[in-house]
Amino acid sequence: MDIVDESPDGEILDGPATPGAIRIILADSQAIYRVGIRKIFALEDDIRVVAQADSIENLRASVERYPADIVLLEGGLLNGVPNPIPDLLRVAPEIKVIVQALATDEAQTVDLYRRGVRGIITRSISPDLLVRCVRRIAAGETWIDNQSVNWVIEAYRAQAASLITPRSQPRLSPKEMAIIVCITQGKRNKEIAFQLGTTEQVIKNYLRKIYDKLGVSDRLELALYCLHNKIIPGDSEEEAVARKVAAR
Repeated sequence: MDIVDESPDGEILDGPATPGAIRIILADSQAIYRVGIRKIFALEDDIRVVAQADSIENLRASVERYPADIVLLEGGLLNGVPNPIPDLLRVAPEIKVIVQALATDEAQTVDLYRRGVRGIITRSISPDLLVRCVRRIAAGETWIDNQSVNWVIEAYRAQAASLITPRSQPRLSPKEMAIIVCITQGKRNKEIAFQLGTTEQVIKNYLRKIYDKLGVSDRLELALYCLHNKIIPGDSEEEAVARKVAAR
């Protein structure tokens, strides 16, 4: 990897990403860790590091300046910073955030997913698993382990009664309903597009509208919401559906 620019605040940029490559911004307080992660991604033709940051402030500046698909964020940088994830997503709504944490408990895990994080991984994750995580999240999936699935389900159940009342349920079009059914079956955007005879971009556009209508943030929350509120037919178990959606 050739370094083409190094800014005064320590943000290092690689060369332009090739068309179709997954563009990543690394945000980590430890320079040696950023170097190691870059070496991992340098071996992959479809992944490119476009910027680095050592603080939330520098990360926000990087997100504003450099188009990116993924932010790989050290969990420790979130400490003491109010609403950093929603703030980043307001600046770049399409960006997907992965948090690397030393350890997570139930409350922190649920809070991160609710705020829009697409994946939580440990600092000790293997290189192969890290690359797999990045690719799946870039494809629109949620990276979540079995324990976290259970935590999210329980938290959702605890709040579900207050999320929406039957008389205020929004109306969904037949195509939106068909997409929701596909989501609960664990299908990816590409598979849904093929089944409905359209393109992945059209499915993404529909999903954004569905998320806005129902007040959910991702596929997993969408599936749980629709099952709990009986928006889709059937009597599938929440846990089984959640695991299927999370595994895709």
